[in-house]
Amino acid sequence: MFLGPSGCGKTTLLRLAAGLEMPDAGRVYMDGMDVTDMPAEERNAAMVFQNYALFPHMSVFENVAFGLRARRMPQKDIQARVKECLALVQLEGFERRRVTELSGGQQQRVALARALAIQPQILLLDEPLSNLDAELRYSMRVQLTALQGRLGITTIYVTHDQEEAFELANRIAILRNGVCEQVGTPQDLLMQPATPFVEQFLARRRAPKTA
Repeated sequence: MFLGPSGCGKTTLLRLAAGLEMPDAGRVYMDGMDVTDMPAEERNAAMVFQNYALFPHMSVFENVAFGLRARRMPQKDIQARVKECLALVQLEGFERRRVTELSGGQQQRVALARALAIQPQILLLDEPLSNLDAELRYSMRVQLTALQGRLGITTIYVTHDQEEAFELANRIAILRNGVCEQVGTPQDLLMQPATPFVEQFLARRRAPKTA
């Protein structure tokens, strides 16, 4: 989880991992492999954008199948994979609908299904719940937690929402002005903040609750 205030570099770091931007310095590694100079399409990574980046003129099926067609997967296999991914996000039977006919939560799940369809080594989520209302955000957090646990895919999630971060993350990197201030478990960050910024940033969460 990348956590920090707006403009601290969270999305830029995610885009570097996806291969959508090139670093000015340093290298990008995935599972011990240097992928810095590897094109985005050759990295086994999938990204869910904040605005979902769905194709409005396409059906749900065609959106989810997009990456599979780009990889020239046989049509029979595409049919099976799309059906499997829509079942994972609880959208069975939505194949023929246009994405413009869907609610925000349903569009978010289509974007997630499209990312999962290519069976990525790493899943990159850029504030995927920020456009949803509070009740739907909570519901989707529960679903994302269950799905990630079921699939076991390494997932990097960007958010500025501390509640979201501490509910979903196993490890959190707190960023400020393009610098990683601290990486650790949620408990480590609360109990042993490494810098004054981390302590101040998490002050409200660290404060004892009054009756």
